[in-house]
Amino acid sequence: MAKANKTTETEVSVTDFINSYVENEQKKADSFELIKLMSEWSGFEPKMWGPTIIGFGSYHYKYASGHEGDMPIIGFSPRKAEFSLYIYSPTEENIHLLDDFGKFKMGKACIYVKKLSDINIDSLERICKATIEYLNKHHECACHKK
Repeated sequence: MAKANKTTETEVSVTDFINSYVENEQKKADSFELIKLMSEWSGFEPKMWGPTIIGFGSYHYKYASGHEGDMPIIGFSPRKAEFSLYIYSPTEENIHLLDDFGKFKMGKACIYVKKLSDINIDSLERICKATIEYLNKHHECACHKK
């Protein structure tokens, strides 16, 4: 039997989460700026996914193993050490988008940045929009309804 996905959309208030979870004032300001930008770029309002991810829209995935679920189209988490940005679909067409992104570390499923001033916001927008386009083409996606 497939294991249930722990990261699901919740009814927790995004604003309440940021105000109670994020202690650093710069990270709090950056979080609200990311919400504004990602809402604008995705066309979706922010929702909490699991206890700490702020996501925009959703898509349905299904792996060859049979595991399937829903995830935000783009999103982020204001973790203590750095932001985890869930914004990137690693494809041949998208790899060049990281060239002028700025100061970051790459994880398996996300990009880590310390603060927004470390990255190029225009590049962030291009990456987010390319990911939305990729997911729209390859998955059952809320972006189809846009």
